[in-house]
Amino acid sequence: MKSHAHVGRGCSRVGCRSIATMTLTYIYAESTAVVGPLATFSEPHAYDLCAIHGERLKVPHGWNVIKQELTGNEPGPSDDDLMAIADAVREVARRSDENVQTLSEDKAQTPIGRRGHLRAVPS
Repeated sequence: MKSHAHVGRGCSRVGCRSIATMTLTYIYAESTAVVGPLATFSEPHAYDLCAIHGERLKVPHGWNVIKQELTGNEPGPSDDDLMAIADAVREVARRSDENVQTLSEDKAQTPIGRRGHLRAVPS
């Protein structure tokens, strides 16, 4: 059996074979791109970039770029940071559950009928 040494994640840019050193995340609501240390885990809505593509980053006109300088000695998130993230995720999940429940209740009270050329059919 071959042993595979961990070489890190690759750059997300098509055709680039370099090792990623930073993570890019877009905050669309604020028209902001955030570039920081390489994320601990590969996230589906974040992009891992090598040093070259991180430096060449272009954003749409009017957008802001927040870049955390990378020294290579980033300690990673603190326990307080991790707890804040966990609390935020729990809050979003709680709100989502409430919205689904409210939506289900509203759907049960909505009469089935005709609107213009469309007709609602009960499931």
